Amino acid sequence: MSIASNVETTQNRIAKAALSAGRKPEDVTLVAVTKTVGVPQAQEVYSAGVHHLGENRVQVFLDKYAEMGDVPHWHLIGHLQTNKVKYIVGKVGLIHSVDTLHLAEEISKKALSLGVCQNILMQFNISGEESKSGATADEAKRLLEAVSELKGVSVQGLMTMAPIGVGTDENRRIFAALKTLSEKIDAEKFAGVSMKQLSMGMSGDFEDAIKEGATLVRVGTALFK
Repeated sequence: MSIASNVETTQNRIAKAALSAGRKPEDVTLVAVTKTVGVPQAQEVYSAGVHHLGENRVQVFLDKYAEMGDVPHWHLIGHLQTNKVKYIVGKVGLIHSVDTLHLAEEISKKALSLGVCQNILMQFNISGEESKSGATADEAKRLLEAVSELKGVSVQGLMTMAPIGVGTDENRRIFAALKTLSEKIDAEKFAGVSMKQLSMGMSGDFEDAIKEGATLVRVGTALFK
């Protein structure tokens, strides 16, 4: 199947999942994860109507950015090392994977030096897997309060990942927990902190995520298979 037909199928699945949860399909943004494909495939998925592209690694993003520029809405969705912050601030529209105050501080410093405001999501490890990055839910209030005091960054919401291969019930439990956490943070009314975005769900579980409130789904395999 072509990338264009995969996009159509995926968008239809997104719409069906949203409607089944009483939500509007347009409230869910598809982020095409282009980490395993080259620039031609990334351009093809963009031409098929997916204008949000996500990369896991900074160098791979920079290679694509050199050719495609800032026409796509770029997302950095993988683990970000503090020494790589300087390469991406001001180039990506949204960093999904901010999981420590130290990382947020580095992003703030670079954003201020460039005179920009960098949109970020705070990543939480809801599943408790040791292999997953992310702060714990118990750290949320303290972490968001501290990040809210930083200049040059704007928290747009939260991100999480479910374990690979678990069933629908476990997926939905994890995604529902992130939604609940976002509501608790929102109730604190931290300055400069918005909870309008929930980045959760990948090729194998994005429908479960949408039913629990995802606004951004990160899909690669289903688009490029």
